[in-house]
Amino acid sequence: MCTLAEAPIVTPSTPSLATRTGMAILLADTLAGAAGALVAALGEAGLPGCRVAWEGPDGALHAHPASVPGDLPSLRGDAAAAPGHARLLCDAPGAAAWLLPAPGASLPEPTPAQQQLLELGARRFRDLFAFKHLSGSVQALAQAEKLQRALFAIADLAGSDRDMTTMLRGLHEIIGQLMYAENLFIALYEPGNDSLRFLYFADTVDKEEPQPGEEMPLSALDRGLTWYLVNDCKPLMGSMEAMRRQVSGPLVLHGAEAHDWLGVPMVRDGRAAGVLVVQSYVEGIEYTESDRAVLAFVAEHVLTAVERKQGQARLEQHVAERTRQLAEANAELQQQMARGERARHLQATLYRIAALTHDEQTSEDFYRHVHEAVAELLNAENFYIALVAEGGERLDFPYHVDAVNPSVGSRSFGRGVTEYVIRQGQPVLLDRAAMDALAARGEIEFGSPQQGYGQPSLYWLGVPLRGAGGVIGAVAMQSYRSDVSYDEGDASLLTFVSNQIANSLQRREHAEALRRLNVELEQRVQERTRELREQIAVREQVEARLQHEVMHDPLTGLPNRLYLRDRLERALASQRRNPGQQFALMYLDVDRFKVFNDSLGHLAGDEVLREVARRLQACVREPDVVARLSGDEFAVLLEHSPLPQTACKVAARIQKALQAPMQVGGRELQASASIGIALGNAHHANTDAVLHDADVALYRAKAAGRQRFVLFDESLHRNAMDVLDLEHQLRAALANGEFEPHFQPIVGLADGAVAGYEALVRWRHPARGLLGPGEFLPVAEECGLLEAIDWQLYRADFRDAAPLLGKDGYLTINVSPRHFLDETFDQRLLALAAGAGFNPRQLRVEVTEGTLLGEPEAVARTLGRLREAGVDAALDDFGTGYSSLSHIHRFPLRMIKIDRSFVAPLGGEVADRSTAIVSAILALANSLALEVVAEGVENEAQRQALLAMGCTQAQGYLFGRPQPAAHWAGRG
Repeated sequence: MCTLAEAPIVTPSTPSLATRTGMAILLADTLAGAAGALVAALGEAGLPGCRVAWEGPDGALHAHPASVPGDLPSLRGDAAAAPGHARLLCDAPGAAAWLLPAPGASLPEPTPAQQQLLELGARRFRDLFAFKHLSGSVQALAQAEKLQRALFAIADLAGSDRDMTTMLRGLHEIIGQLMYAENLFIALYEPGNDSLRFLYFADTVDKEEPQPGEEMPLSALDRGLTWYLVNDCKPLMGSMEAMRRQVSGPLVLHGAEAHDWLGVPMVRDGRAAGVLVVQSYVEGIEYTESDRAVLAFVAEHVLTAVERKQGQARLEQHVAERTRQLAEANAELQQQMARGERARHLQATLYRIAALTHDEQTSEDFYRHVHEAVAELLNAENFYIALVAEGGERLDFPYHVDAVNPSVGSRSFGRGVTEYVIRQGQPVLLDRAAMDALAARGEIEFGSPQQGYGQPSLYWLGVPLRGAGGVIGAVAMQSYRSDVSYDEGDASLLTFVSNQIANSLQRREHAEALRRLNVELEQRVQERTRELREQIAVREQVEARLQHEVMHDPLTGLPNRLYLRDRLERALASQRRNPGQQFALMYLDVDRFKVFNDSLGHLAGDEVLREVARRLQACVREPDVVARLSGDEFAVLLEHSPLPQTACKVAARIQKALQAPMQVGGRELQASASIGIALGNAHHANTDAVLHDADVALYRAKAAGRQRFVLFDESLHRNAMDVLDLEHQLRAALANGEFEPHFQPIVGLADGAVAGYEALVRWRHPARGLLGPGEFLPVAEECGLLEAIDWQLYRADFRDAAPLLGKDGYLTINVSPRHFLDETFDQRLLALAAGAGFNPRQLRVEVTEGTLLGEPEAVARTLGRLREAGVDAALDDFGTGYSSLSHIHRFPLRMIKIDRSFVAPLGGEVADRSTAIVSAILALANSLALEVVAEGVENEAQRQALLAMGCTQAQGYLFGRPQPAAHWAGRG
């Protein structure tokens, strides 16, 4: 296929066909127009029936005058490159154009005139492709500008005085400018009652739309798209079929089915606070990833706008409610004071008091003016206001005028008459006799002046100050003169005054809250605007910071694995250029680091790692590299290590440095390290090979007893490959079901009757025959296959053992420590037994003392649940652990199995020590009502010795070796 896009245009010296028709090609302003002009011109030039196909920036194929023929599945492929099949006109970035022959024909070699027309067409296609590319860039910039204008418009709506409905309608219009949003709804999630409150709903198809503000239980939308938006808290987009693949469970359709659906959660503090959804019922209108990103970005601002508007609405509603209460109180007082001149004076005074609540004045001036107004109607020579403070612990007196007792400012909340009216929550009118009666009943006390109490009065009137949350204080008057008393009318008037004071306090509090809210919202808008403007600068700073963070460990400040790999690459490249340039890589693992973490906590563990890092750095020199790989694993790259002895000396220096005591968490610790060393050589094709060799050497060092270093050699490589081969064979054995159970009988020592069986694993290897557990279980445990092998074996145990047990027999299975890390182990085991028809009361699980030490709380919980289901537990290898007696007491056990190491000496000449231990175990088990099984009984002398000591059950080669179930099926 030849290319015409770069061929020079030859200008003929005399007018030609290209000169007459080329203008039409060059003036075409669309790709289809250029294709049509070229096809027409070629027809006139003696090449009729041709077609032009092109692939635009969108990746779609187009053709003129017909569709792209089916015999050209890929115009860019080799099949289309055969001569005469297609001719490449133009190949631009992301786009191309071809000349195709008439159906069934082939393209001949063009004449000079035809060649000139093809060159004109190629030039015009290249220009139009470039124009489309520039148009796309301009469109993207316009979209970004449109999004920014939309965000500013949302912020303006949130800060405007429009009501919620008008604001939401405006939000709908704004979103509609960014994407197709004819069908849109906004709902807030109420976690308290697990419901959705629909703020806005617009849909051209679904007529059962909820009303604004209507709450709907989330369960009514169970497993629907909106339900998944709230619960999964992630966007959903696409057709209904595509949505079924995106959600985390089954999908149930609620409402009309949309052609395409896009919904995003409105997230607050990592949880869904609401949803924003648009949908299309029109074929051809579908949403894109760009729409999803825009809608998710806009949703955050919509949620902020809605929350701000709701906050304003709540404040306005509360102010309106308080205003209504004030109007009702005023109307009540006006009805009671409708007589004569005193009523007119009273009304004027009360209005003046009400007006004081709206004056912009200090609290002291407000209280003083209220006192002056009350004094015009009542004898208020002694007047004070008290407010509850510090969560009810103290009583403050912001205003206090008294002819006898001076102001105390504040006092502890006690049992004075002021506290009494606050506790009662209603007006209290007292004379001296009533006060004495209350004191006699213990309702009030007369304290001393040092405690903040004054001289008792003859008459006292107090009314509570009521706020939104209850009584917040009291207003009181008192008289020390017998000719000045108070009545119910005075109490009603003072009640009105208390309402004014409380309303003023609430109004001032609400005004301050509204001011803080406005300041906060304005600050958030400014911060968001500043963030948008500073994104480019911030991105550059972040990239520079990330460049450092990506290459270094945040805890120790050492280079990380990525940095180490880069330096290893350089060392390998340097060695390839200069074979004499040797290097060494050391892998380090801090011994017993888990003990430090578990004993002293992770903070102390982090300090240990930092101290190790400092000591490692002190043991090397430039340009050697110390890196932290992960957890307690470190690496040291010695870039100039010509001899193995050099690396060994550095390793010894590191071990010596780490053994020096360190002070961590108030304790003196002594650390050590296991080190694997790999020397760079020609067989290392890449960094992974070097890292692998060092890791293998480290593994061997740890297996050899830790606190040592091992130099990698070919024998280690072969051993590692053997382990890999065995791991691969284990995975194949799992897939092929090659693991099978063998059963060893547990018998009564007296009569040899079978009481039960222990299930043991064997591997029927296709090449090596029957393998015992010691030949493969360590590798299975290391590579994480042990649990899968266990579950496959348990299923076979239940299937094969059921016919052997009869009605009274039992089966014991071995459970590894890993299973107890899964809290659902007991449920899975019981379900597996039930599926196989196996009676759980005939099942016993065997655990070792090491298992009990690993996660004692988890093991105790699991064994307890198994016992409740009828499954008992047996302690295997009893006596070989660390705290056997505590295990018997702490865990729900039914059986203990004496370890074979105590049974083997019995019946011999030096069995005294074993006899004493076994006798003690039998006595302990008898006192705790535990069954005992002796393991490893291999001769008659051992059997007789156990019988003499009172042991009733045993297992071992004397009674039978482990065999398949078919071997034992004929023995009753």
